[in-house]
Amino acid sequence: MKSIRIGVMGAANIAQKSVIPAIQATPGFELVAIASRTLEKAMPLAQRFNCEAIEGYDTLLNRSDIDAIYMPLPTGIHLEWVLKTLDAGKHVLVEKSLAMNYAEAQQMIAKAEEKQLVLMENFMFWFHSQHGVVQNLMEQGEIGELRQFRAQFGFPKLAATNFRYVKADGGGAILDTAAYTVKGAQMYLGFDLEVAGAQISIDPKTGVDLFGCATLVNKQGVSAQLSWGFDNYYQNNYEVWGNKGKITAERAFSPQPTFTPKLVLEQQDFRREYTVPADNHFIKILGQFHKNISEGTYQSALQEIGNQSKLLTQIWDKAIITTLAKPLHG
Repeated sequence: MKSIRIGVMGAANIAQKSVIPAIQATPGFELVAIASRTLEKAMPLAQRFNCEAIEGYDTLLNRSDIDAIYMPLPTGIHLEWVLKTLDAGKHVLVEKSLAMNYAEAQQMIAKAEEKQLVLMENFMFWFHSQHGVVQNLMEQGEIGELRQFRAQFGFPKLAATNFRYVKADGGGAILDTAAYTVKGAQMYLGFDLEVAGAQISIDPKTGVDLFGCATLVNKQGVSAQLSWGFDNYYQNNYEVWGNKGKITAERAFSPQPTFTPKLVLEQQDFRREYTVPADNHFIKILGQFHKNISEGTYQSALQEIGNQSKLLTQIWDKAIITTLAKPLHG
């Protein structure tokens, strides 16, 4: 297996907690360095993960011994650093959401096509085995014909200093929790979705969107009803609803590698639960990233990230927007 030398650009919590350990556990990757804006911030992480500490993202990109970059930077600065990374001739696995809007995504996609490099968005849940179980049950006819996809992803408010409330950094629920539900809808309804309508509620203090809902429809007339939020009772699920039954995934979007998800199949006067073995979707998406680089295949990933960004932008464009009477924090 080809060894791909990878550098990490940024020290976000998801990198420390989940992705860097997964890089080290995935065959075919060699973790070379971790870069931060200051050496003081990079050094403890580099020592922890037994690699080199680098001060400055440009310094990381100038290295000739790095083939790919994992980028857990805020969405608000993705455009600058993804373009620089691709210009430096390096593949990129970037944290979701890729772009602030579809126009930015198109710029990054065009650069990846020009350079013939892999650009992937780190929606790791897509690779979890529980969704394969759901799809197998559907193929066996357990819910009949699919009528609707429903998804909810939201959680109670976070600390006021959380980056999710900073608009310039790409804060807001649409680029965070809503993005998961939109990605999930494409798993079952395909890529030919259009946004039929949406509603968004805005925080008057920060200007970020806090919660909302949207209806998406594919060309066959099957719809997705999506809800999300930053000031909600915790929900992290989806259901596929057919004319004979429905299947619910109770922890759909962020199961930890040691978590055993539960699926529920319901039909008339019938209910069955399925427990799915724990699965490390971080390792699985890294395996796909490695495969795309090794095989020189990048078009499908670009199509996916372009479609995802287009739908998120459509939600904004078609939404009824309400500004809340009181700010979330104070």
